[in-house]
Amino acid sequence: MTTIKLLFKTNLIIALLIILFFNTKRYYNSTTNQTNLTEQKDSIIKKHFIVDKNIQIKNYFQYTDSIVNYYNSLTTYQLTEHLLIRHNPWIIENLANTDYYRMMEKDSFVYNQKDLIVLKKGDKIFIPDDNSAKKLLSSFKNTYISINIPEYKLRIFEDTIKRFEFPIRVGKNEKKYLKMANTVVDLKTKTGDGTIVNHVKNPDFYNPVNNHKYFLTLRDDKKTTKMPQIPWIETEINGIRNGQLIHPTTNPNTLNKAYSNGCIGTKEADAWVIYYYAPIGTKISIKYQLLISGNDGNIIKLTDIYNTLSL
Repeated sequence: MTTIKLLFKTNLIIALLIILFFNTKRYYNSTTNQTNLTEQKDSIIKKHFIVDKNIQIKNYFQYTDSIVNYYNSLTTYQLTEHLLIRHNPWIIENLANTDYYRMMEKDSFVYNQKDLIVLKKGDKIFIPDDNSAKKLLSSFKNTYISINIPEYKLRIFEDTIKRFEFPIRVGKNEKKYLKMANTVVDLKTKTGDGTIVNHVKNPDFYNPVNNHKYFLTLRDDKKTTKMPQIPWIETEINGIRNGQLIHPTTNPNTLNKAYSNGCIGTKEADAWVIYYYAPIGTKISIKYQLLISGNDGNIIKLTDIYNTLSL
């Protein structure tokens, strides 16, 4: 009987040791696999993405979206188009260089901007690591757009540092019936504070006066081209989305003038830069300031284009 008990205890101990061994091995393998997956994920994120074919502007957003969607399953943060492209600023420069007038300076007439190649096969697009993503997200949070209507200037600031300054056109000092709105509209650009609330990446073009859709534009050099594909930026000012957009004009001769139906117009090249420095949620302030400080520190009085002093 004693022998049977001893044998039973011995077998029980052996069984417990076997269970302990396999559980320890399973835990080790699980921990090792998790470590390997983390290391593998980190390794993948650090790698660059190689463009596998030439990408034209008409396919650019679809292509960048596919990269973002793929890497979002690998990053520890929410990868976005703005994070990806700001981490690869050479892409912004490529896009800006598709500006019709920049191309004409190189004696290259472009009838259809959408056919231009902005990413070439073999180009390397780097995926931001955690630290780079955090820095960019912090930059986004501290970036704001400042517009002074009578100065015809749009500036982009990060904290108190001015990053960019662009010439613009603003709304006319008149009221007009717009069929698109089906009412008489005050065309002056509205002042106030707000945010960027939407991007229109492939806009359609309508004449607001007659509400007719159009596809072609007459350039400043009297040449006709197709309308370019450049994102439009929608603002919400003082809590109101009144259709006041920031978008490129195909006629830069109208910059530094009160010329539009209320929107803020920019050069084509500048519009790309503004777009990538104005993700959804970016703060914007539109003011009407007649007294400004010149480069020499002296006060300059601007022309009162909306005749506010006579009101």
